[in-house]
Amino acid sequence: MSLDPTTHIIFFAIEAWGHTRALCTMALRLFEERPLYITFFTASTFVKRVENEISRSFGPDTEHLRDLVRVVGLKSLPKDLAIDKGFSASMEMFADVYQKIVDGQPVTCSVTGKEIDPRMHPDALIMDFLCTPALKAARKISKKPVKIYAWISSQTTFTIYQNAPERWGGIGDLLPKVMEEVNSNGRPLREVANEMLILPTGSVVRLPGIPLMYDYELKPQAVPAIWMDIRGLATVMAISYLDRCDGLILSTAEPYESEAIAHITGWYRETSREVYTFGHLLPINENAAAGEQKQSDQADEISGFLQKTIETDGPGSLLNISFGSFSWPTNPEKVWAFLDVVMEKNIPFIFSHGSPFSAIPDEVIKKVNTYGRGLLSKWSPQQTILAHPATGWFVTHCGQNSVMEAITLGVPMICWPFDADQPTGSARLSFVLDVAYELFEVRTEPYGLKPIHRLGKAPLGTIEAVCDEARTVLDSAFGEDGARKRANMKNLQAAVLNTWSENGPARRDLRRFVATLPK
Repeated sequence: MSLDPTTHIIFFAIEAWGHTRALCTMALRLFEERPLYITFFTASTFVKRVENEISRSFGPDTEHLRDLVRVVGLKSLPKDLAIDKGFSASMEMFADVYQKIVDGQPVTCSVTGKEIDPRMHPDALIMDFLCTPALKAARKISKKPVKIYAWISSQTTFTIYQNAPERWGGIGDLLPKVMEEVNSNGRPLREVANEMLILPTGSVVRLPGIPLMYDYELKPQAVPAIWMDIRGLATVMAISYLDRCDGLILSTAEPYESEAIAHITGWYRETSREVYTFGHLLPINENAAAGEQKQSDQADEISGFLQKTIETDGPGSLLNISFGSFSWPTNPEKVWAFLDVVMEKNIPFIFSHGSPFSAIPDEVIKKVNTYGRGLLSKWSPQQTILAHPATGWFVTHCGQNSVMEAITLGVPMICWPFDADQPTGSARLSFVLDVAYELFEVRTEPYGLKPIHRLGKAPLGTIEAVCDEARTVLDSAFGEDGARKRANMKNLQAAVLNTWSENGPARRDLRRFVATLPK
C-alpha cells in the first residue's frame, strides 16, 4: 500500500467529547481503503485526548499510518466565556486556520506547538453538524470545489425530527418562519428559536422505528439554564447545516436504526445527496484498552475494583453508572435515592460523574465509602469498564456515543434520558429492541411528569416512586427478565459487529464514500 496520499480530508468537531470521540476512530477505517492525509481541528482542551484516542485506534499492523493524521488544537478560550460566544470564536479560529491550509501555509497546534505542514488543498471536509459558520467559511475560502459532509454523532431518529422537512417527519420547515419573525419584528433570534423550535406543544411525534411520543417527552428532564438558553440557536445551526451540506456521515449502526437510516437516506436522495453509515466506530485492537486508561487518573483504581468485583461477585454483577460528559440532573436527590437502592440491593457499582455540573455531597461520598462496594470516579475509561466481564448493566443517559459503546460491547442498559436524542434512543432500546429498561419516575418538571404516550399515564416523580421503580427494575435486570434482555443484546451486538465484515453495510458505505474522493 503506497504511503504517498493524494487526498486531504479535514475533520472538525466542536468541544463536546460525545461529538468527537467516534470521529477519531474513523481515520483508521478510511485508511483500510487507502491512505489519506487527515488534519483534525479540535478545541485546545481536547488535543491530548484526541491524540490518544487516535493512537489507540491504530494497532501494530497500522501504526505506520498514524503520522498521516495531524491534530491541530485551536487557541484556548477564556473559561468564563459564554457558550454561544465561545462557539462563534471557535468558528472564526477554524476559518483562520483553514485559510492558511488552503494558501499552503503551515499551521501550529496551540497545545503542542508542533508545526503542521498543509500538504495540499483539502478535498473534503467532515464537520460537526452544528458548524454552519465553518461550512460557510470553507465554501468561501476554498480555491477548488470541496465536498462538505455533516458528521452526525447523534441518534438518526432525532436527527430526522430536528432537521428534516415536515413531510419527512421533522421540524425543519419551521426555520424560515423563525427567520421571518426575527426579520419582521426585530425579536432576538435566540428568543424566537427557543419559542418556535424548542417549546413543546403537546403534539404527537411520529418517527421511524420508535413508538409514538408526545413532543414534550423529548424533554423528560429539566436541563441547566445555560444549555436551555442556547437550544434554539443550536437547532437553527443544525437545520442550516443539513440543508447546505453535500451529504451525511452517520456514526450509528444499521442494525440499531435501520428504519431511521432508510428514512433519512430517502430524504437526502430526494435532493441528490448521499448518506453513509459508518457505525460502529470503536477501536478494537491490542492498543485500545491501554490507550483509553491513560485518559483517567483513576484507571488503576478502577481496574483493581473491577478485578475485585469479579472475584467476589462473579461475571455480570457490576452496575456501571454514567450520564456522560455533560448531562447531570437538576434534581440530584433522585440520583442519591437511586444509589441508596443500589446499595440496599448490595450491588457493586462504579459511578462516573464527568459533567461540569456534577457535585456529590459529602454525606453521599461518606455513605459510598462506608458501603465499600461502590466507586466514585470523575472520569472513567468507559469502554474498558463496559468490556470487562464483571460489568452486568449500564445506567446511562442514552447519549449516542454511550449507546453505541454499550451495544458494541454487549452490555444491556437502564436508561435515564435527559434531552435531545436521548429520549428517542431510550424508547428504541427499551420498547423496540428490548435490550434495556427505561426509568420514568426520575423525570422532572416542567415536562417530564406529563402523561407518557406509550404508558398511558404520567409518572409520580416522587422520591418514593423513584425508589420503588429502582427496586423493580434492578430486581428484573438481575433476574430472568434481565437475562432475556441480555440475550437480545448479544444478538444485536453480533449484528453490529458484523457491519464491518467484508460485505457488511458499514464496509459497503465506506467503499462508496472513498470512491467519491479524488485519487
